[in-house]
Amino acid sequence: MTSGPAPVAVALDAPDLATAAAWAQAAGPWVSTVKVGLELYLRHGADAVHRCREASGGRRVFLDLKLHDIPNTVAGAARAVADLRPDILTVHASGGPAMVRAAVDALPGTLVAGVTVLTSLSAADLARIGLAGPPLDAVRRLAVLAVSAGAGALVCSPQEVALVRAEVGPDVVLITPGVRPAGAATGDQARVATPAQALADGADLLVVGRPITGAADPGAAARALAGTLPPARRSQ
Repeated sequence: MTSGPAPVAVALDAPDLATAAAWAQAAGPWVSTVKVGLELYLRHGADAVHRCREASGGRRVFLDLKLHDIPNTVAGAARAVADLRPDILTVHASGGPAMVRAAVDALPGTLVAGVTVLTSLSAADLARIGLAGPPLDAVRRLAVLAVSAGAGALVCSPQEVALVRAEVGPDVVLITPGVRPAGAATGDQARVATPAQALADGADLLVVGRPITGAADPGAAARALAGTLPPARRSQ
């Protein structure tokens, strides 16, 4: 069992800000991080970050925008959210090293996380979009690219986290979506694992959405999940 908040980012993928804030308040005592994604941010902008941070009791904010554009545009977008003080901001590693570096340089106080391969993509999907090799190879290539460009964190599925940890070493923060407690529905995730397995393999932060937010009592679900986790590899 963890002492203090668990190394979990609760994904606040709600259609409205009131619901997202309620989830953040319920889960806040039990998680280290709240994740504001595209749906919530595009609907409510800065208010989404401010309200969810406040509702969670001041937990870390993971702004999951997955920026992917030319370097100049990504730098401008990163500067545009600087006043929100996100603790983590995602960019697509497939945007290339110059794009990743542009985000890192624009937000020196934020942990820029390179998204490797979306957890919704299977090997067949990767073949269709022209990414050569199995997911493991694609993730490894993109992980090395992002870290070499200055990214301090990576997003990969729990099935690849051990390989990525071995590839990039101990200092890079590994964030794993596609985490599902045993017996939970996988939803639209193609490459999943249990929270305990992901942590054992070297993950630092687990992204958990519907198993918490889809529960009848999100606070109880977050508390129950936190109670099953071994200590984090390092504090968040």
